[in-house]
Amino acid sequence: MHREYRKWWSPSLGKEMELLVFGHAGTPVLVFPSSMGRFFEWEDYKMMESMRHQIENGFNRFILVDSVDSESFYNKNVDPYVRIMRHRQYEAYIVHEVIPFIYTLGQNRYLVATGCSFGAYHAINIGLKHPYQFKKIIAMGGMYDIKSFLHGFYDENVYFNNPVDYIRNIHDEHQLNAIRAMDIRLVTGVHDICWDANERFSNLLHTKSIPHQLDLWADGTGHDWPFWREQLKKHII
Repeated sequence: MHREYRKWWSPSLGKEMELLVFGHAGTPVLVFPSSMGRFFEWEDYKMMESMRHQIENGFNRFILVDSVDSESFYNKNVDPYVRIMRHRQYEAYIVHEVIPFIYTLGQNRYLVATGCSFGAYHAINIGLKHPYQFKKIIAMGGMYDIKSFLHGFYDENVYFNNPVDYIRNIHDEHQLNAIRAMDIRLVTGVHDICWDANERFSNLLHTKSIPHQLDLWADGTGHDWPFWREQLKKHII
């Protein structure tokens, strides 16, 4: 498999950021790591090996980004306002640096966002906020309410990064239609700790007439990498 390492100084985050690119061609897939995960997490947990057929045949190119979760949502040593603002800087890094970089790799503009666990939150949040950039979201084992990370702090920065809040209040038909045009997959299992969160978020999407697929796996499927490898194989197509 083609594998490429990239690093550059991010003006959005004020630090060097690293990523991996797997694949030489095909539909680009932006991959967010799980809670406080690193850019090499999906490689370490054999997610890329599970995608060997897609990669070697030029069907998909995977871009594995780093996270700053330990500096934002999981950083209990700073004020919650600082946490959410660090997340906003991370979003700026993705939108203004990573996506333009992805476009330099090829002409395909059908961009997919994906992630497992907290990475699923990132995929859903970035995709729903930027529906003109993304065409598909594969969110595996995610939860979509980040208020518990902020210990009661709430302002417009939290609101606009909390999908269960802002989706409920979108009334602009142009924005809604852009979201409705996306291929949204919520994937979970009967033993996934985030099963209920996915059911609730699916119900919320239904209230806004947003088409999506809620894929509930039985047979003991839980919140772990072996399940996510198989779920990705199904939904990447």
